[in-house]
Amino acid sequence: MLNNSLTPKQLTMLCSDLAQLRLIADLTLAPKMPYFANKPYPIGRCREIRDEVFSLLQIQLPQTDKPGLCLLKKRINQGTDLKKAWGSLRDEYFQNALIFGPWYIDVANDTVNANKPRVEILPLATSKFTTIESFTQFIKIARPYWQVEIYKNDVCPALAPYMPLLCVSNNGSSWLAAANDDMLNVAINSNFEESKLILNSLPSAPDSITKRWKEVLLQFTHEYYLTAKGDPTEFCLLYGNNTTEPDLAQRDAAVIAYSSLPKSV
Repeated sequence: MLNNSLTPKQLTMLCSDLAQLRLIADLTLAPKMPYFANKPYPIGRCREIRDEVFSLLQIQLPQTDKPGLCLLKKRINQGTDLKKAWGSLRDEYFQNALIFGPWYIDVANDTVNANKPRVEILPLATSKFTTIESFTQFIKIARPYWQVEIYKNDVCPALAPYMPLLCVSNNGSSWLAAANDDMLNVAINSNFEESKLILNSLPSAPDSITKRWKEVLLQFTHEYYLTAKGDPTEFCLLYGNNTTEPDLAQRDAAVIAYSSLPKSV
C-alpha cells in the first residue's frame, strides 16, 4: 500500500522547491504575456503557469538533488501519480492545478489575488477543488468570475452539442464555451443530454451579437460545423442517437472547426 502522507517538514520542502520552479516559469512567461484582460501577469494565467511548471518538473526531476523534488520523485517512482487537473475551486474560480495522490498542488495560487503565495499544497479532500459535473455548475462560476452573460449557442447549432454556451463580455465581445476536454466530456458522457438541458434553459443572445456572428460565419462557407442551420437541441438528439460509443472523429472535427474561429467575435 502506498504511503502518501507528508509531514509538515516535507510539505515545506516541497512547497519551497516548487516555488523556485515557479520563479523560473515566471521568467519565461511574464515577458510573453504581460497582461490578461488589462490585468498584469500573473493574473488569469493559471493554466499557462501550471503547464510550464509541469514541463519544468519533467526536465528537473530525473537529475534533481533538491530535497522537496527528491521526495516528489521518490513517491512518483513508488507509484503515486502526479497529473494535471482542471476544475472548480469552491465554485468561485476555474482552477488549473496538479494532483499528487491525495494532495492538491496549486503552483498558480496568486493568479486571482497577486498578494497570495505562489504555491499552495493542501489535502485534496479539504481543498474544495472538484471536477465540474454540469454546464449549470460551469455557468455558476463563469458569470461572476469572467464577468460575462451567458446565452445558448444557436449561432453555430451544429457545434452546440459540444459547446452549448455563448459567453458575452461587458465590452460586447463573445465566444463559444467550453472548448476544453473536461467540458467536452460533460457533453459526450451524458450523450449530449447535459447540452440539451442547458440549451433549453438559456435564451438566445441579443440580436446585435447574433448579427455579428452571422457576418463572421460568412467566411466559413465550406465548414459544416460552423454553417449548418437548425435547432441546436435537434443536433444533440442527432449526435446522441448516431452511436452507442463516443464518436471521437466527430468530436475532433467539431473542435477543429471551433479552432478556426476568431478568439472572440
